[in-house]
Amino acid sequence: MLKLNVKDEISRLRSVVLGTAQSCGPVPSPEEAYDPKSLEHILAGTYPKESDMVVEMEAFAKVFYKYGVKVYRPEVIENCNQIFSRDIAFVIEDKLIIANILPDREQEVNAILHVLEEVDKQNIIRPPEKVHVEGGDVMPWNDHIFIGTYTAADYPSHITARTNKAAVEFISELFPEKTIKPFELRKSKNAKENALHLDCCFQPLGKGKAILHKNGFLVEEEYGWLVDFFGKENIFEISAEEMYHMFSNVFSISPDVVVSEKNFTRLNNWLREKGFTVEEIPYAEIAKQEGLLRCSTLPLVRD
Repeated sequence: MLKLNVKDEISRLRSVVLGTAQSCGPVPSPEEAYDPKSLEHILAGTYPKESDMVVEMEAFAKVFYKYGVKVYRPEVIENCNQIFSRDIAFVIEDKLIIANILPDREQEVNAILHVLEEVDKQNIIRPPEKVHVEGGDVMPWNDHIFIGTYTAADYPSHITARTNKAAVEFISELFPEKTIKPFELRKSKNAKENALHLDCCFQPLGKGKAILHKNGFLVEEEYGWLVDFFGKENIFEISAEEMYHMFSNVFSISPDVVVSEKNFTRLNNWLREKGFTVEEIPYAEIAKQEGLLRCSTLPLVRD
């Protein structure tokens, strides 16, 4: 049996589900785009090619193998985008919560049934239908759980609003001993302003550091709370352009090893200055779909 254990974003990773870019289907029509950045690339004719994305994901897998991480992959569903495994489920402590995602993505959950079969059934939780939640909005951080949300009345009209108030309440009930900290995110049809998930504008790192983008947060006090929590001197503040390129969506294998995109020069230099080992890989094609390294992983066990 797989003993799930995820208490934070940085402890030594032992096993993970890494998405797959194989058979991800034709270029979507503009109507099928899930987010403004994908739409931008569909319209510009620069939507990523499957072959390029497969190469990028294999580079990520190689880093995991280098560090002795057990890597699970979804079963390949023909013509289905299965890159972003973080969207479909997430682990907090010893519980795996199946995300209530956009209805036409349900088959992606079926593609990881071989992983779910290794988990004690009591620890697999399917929230009620009214709970909308995706893993990109949920960050366990020791005795806190950070949750990106959007609670305005126009929630149903935003395809980019993925985690609702009911989700915050549900997770609070599931983990009564944790401090739940919700953050209202900025939703926009403009890809340079849209924070699709919390991990698109915030990421805690080892050594007490964090990556933040102020404009991703709708409420300045909530952004300020994070600045106070980590300490201004420990924060790498990214620009709107850097958020657009997904600078905050890196992935920690351990407190001092971070996987990052090779073009993130300013960030990668800062990380090295702060004593991190930075594993650089190409991921710029996948980034065109408004998701990056954290989005394509579902950590199962961290020490």
